[in-house]
Amino acid sequence: MVFSQDDLDKWQQTYPLLNKIMNLDAVLWLNPSMKLMKDLPGIPIDKNDIEGAEQLWQRFAPFLAKEFPETKETNGIIESPLRKIDKMKKELEKDHFSFSGGDLYLKCDNELPIAGSIKSRGGIYEVLHYAENLAIEAGLVTINDNYEVFSSEKFKQFFNQFSIGVGSTGNLGLSIGIVSANLGFDVYVYMSADAKQWKKDLLQTKGANVLEFAGDFSEAIKAGREKTIADPKGYFVDDEDSKHLFLGYSVAALRLQKQLDDQKIRVDSEHPLFVYLPCGVGGSPGGVTFGLKQVFGDHVHCFFVEPTHSPSVLIGLLTGKMEKVSVQDFGLDNRTEADGLAVGRPSKFATSISNHLISGIYTIEDDLLYKLLATLADSENIYLEPSATAGLWGPNRVLHSDYTIQKNLKAENATHIAWATGGALVPEEDMKQFYEKGKKLTR
Repeated sequence: MVFSQDDLDKWQQTYPLLNKIMNLDAVLWLNPSMKLMKDLPGIPIDKNDIEGAEQLWQRFAPFLAKEFPETKETNGIIESPLRKIDKMKKELEKDHFSFSGGDLYLKCDNELPIAGSIKSRGGIYEVLHYAENLAIEAGLVTINDNYEVFSSEKFKQFFNQFSIGVGSTGNLGLSIGIVSANLGFDVYVYMSADAKQWKKDLLQTKGANVLEFAGDFSEAIKAGREKTIADPKGYFVDDEDSKHLFLGYSVAALRLQKQLDDQKIRVDSEHPLFVYLPCGVGGSPGGVTFGLKQVFGDHVHCFFVEPTHSPSVLIGLLTGKMEKVSVQDFGLDNRTEADGLAVGRPSKFATSISNHLISGIYTIEDDLLYKLLATLADSENIYLEPSATAGLWGPNRVLHSDYTIQKNLKAENATHIAWATGGALVPEEDMKQFYEKGKKLTR
């Protein structure tokens, strides 16, 4: 859509927060459209879909355990630890805020096997879902078989006649490219200019075809969609409109519930749960949020985090225009060091669901991402990529607002979880540069 200056002026008057967003200020937006679970309008998926997705993960566990040695210890289950980070909490409290008795945890999706990021959930799930459908339709397998057969040369030759395409700023491309190439698919990853070079290099070593575009994520995904759909045997993983990506992410909620139970962490009306999720196109944080709401209902409060230069979901929800607007429409350049979050236009599927589920969104500056990265490394010896540190600032933003008062929440009993979305596969030299930049900024 093309908007006139009059349109922009009216929006700025109607939504004063837009002035700060367009000025690249870090902001907190509390979602007026969030609804209690009992009042939710119809949603095209439900908890049964999440449980069905978990069953698919279980069917493919023998294949994953055989093909990816890093999943052997978990018998082919792709999952990450939940770590309490008291030292980081103390560092944050020194200069900025107090948790008033709440605890801080890190959900370490930076350690997820295969792709080293949260995209191991959605990206790998969608490819496995597609592979299963093809194999069943061809009479090669039934859901009662041992899926270790997907490792056989027969299956690889079968899948090689099909192509898979995906547009990516980096991490989704890694998950799709690695598992697709392993299964035997002819896979093409259309990457935007802001994708890190090491991610492109790694994909090529894994057997994926990488095509680079000078523009941003929206241009890469558009080109990838058109070229893949033109292939009669092509399948496009559409980050802007994918139910299967969304469901892959949602299964994280079932896993987190068990981890919280194992650590005897209560989530109820007296013990609220706050979760802070870095956000690009909105699929992964939206899927996780949907799952968490199905599991914990109104006792969980989910906040997305976006870079000040790329607040696509925030602008889409604030204006009500969803995927019909981009950050460029509002004069923002969509340039950020948080490459996985460098998205100008939000997901159609995910944003429509997140609209009534998330508690709010805050934006964060690139320099703060690096400071958080260095502080976490020094205090906890945990190294994340810059975008993955965004959730660590959540308690500061939310507890300094009137959100807990509005919702009548007992903040002193809260559990705060920052979702660490990536970092394990970052080359040592790149991580060293990230860390040194963060240290310089903190001096």
